[in-house]
Amino acid sequence: EINLTLASGEPLSDGPITLESGAYYEMIITADGSAELALAGPAFFRAIWMDEIVINDIEIRPMAVDSFESDDAGELELGFVAIKPGRYELAIPGARGDSQRVQIQIK
Repeated sequence: EINLTLASGEPLSDGPITLESGAYYEMIITADGSAELALAGPAFFRAIWMDEIVINDIEIRPMAVDSFESDDAGELELGFVAIKPGRYELAIPGARGDSQRVQIQIK
């Protein structure tokens, strides 16, 4: 399980993430509601196959995603299979600090 936090002034993640191509993962994105924050990573989202996105017990089976945005506190679960090897980044758009982005490598 991969845990990311959307919170004003808080790190997005504990550090870089390494995934194995062909493996199934669950990413939990938790927003604390402290600010309207988005999480973008179009290259990463195109390098995975999304099984489902769950928001408030509503299951979504998307073809593609560019970013997520949270206006209030809540949690999003993303189930996916890592597919395309490479180095990717998820980041809060407009944020300048290194803690507001996470590097993801698919091997």
